[in-house]
Amino acid sequence: MIAIIDYGVGNLFSLAASLKYLEADTKVTNNIEDIKKADRIILPGVGAFEDAIAKLRATGLVDTIMEQTANGKPLLGICLGMQLLFEESHEYGVHEGLGLVKGTIASIDDDLKTEGITDLKVPHIGWNSLSFAEDEPLFKYIKQGDCVYYVHSFYGKDCSESTIASSEYGIRITGAVRNGNVYGTQFHPEKSGQVGLNILRAFLEV
Repeated sequence: MIAIIDYGVGNLFSLAASLKYLEADTKVTNNIEDIKKADRIILPGVGAFEDAIAKLRATGLVDTIMEQTANGKPLLGICLGMQLLFEESHEYGVHEGLGLVKGTIASIDDDLKTEGITDLKVPHIGWNSLSFAEDEPLFKYIKQGDCVYYVHSFYGKDCSESTIASSEYGIRITGAVRNGNVYGTQFHPEKSGQVGLNILRAFLEV
């Protein structure tokens, strides 16, 4: 069973629908026992980091997530859910994350301006090609240059040891990370057509 954690952040329908299309036994839940019984966990999320991490902590599920991942259970964070895996975010202040992935969450706009790039819009919204490490099991059903769908204004930074995929948007945008059994995608696989379905299919097999 795949447990999609429901902590009041984001529309979970498209993600659940994608997994059901793949014939995965899926449950949207905020129940500790459901998460303990699950074979895999998905942490979705949209919106602001500070609000999301506060809501996640308010559910009382953080200890369960940390315990289950420490025991080797695969976890996939998606979009803001990926950002929550990092040590901290610099989105409108400094906010502590789960610390499952080393690095920080930084402003795309600030880093574009630092590079003198002013003609790219933020939020970064749309399809971008993906470059990834060939030996990563998450990407075994896709090919280099396949496009995925992004919607975000902040991105993972100082995380080279965990970065397994990236896209170009004036700067290198961290597309996906992995630390052992903990995975994260900044893009939305559930909104990325057949490529996204193939990434979710691979996660079901890791």
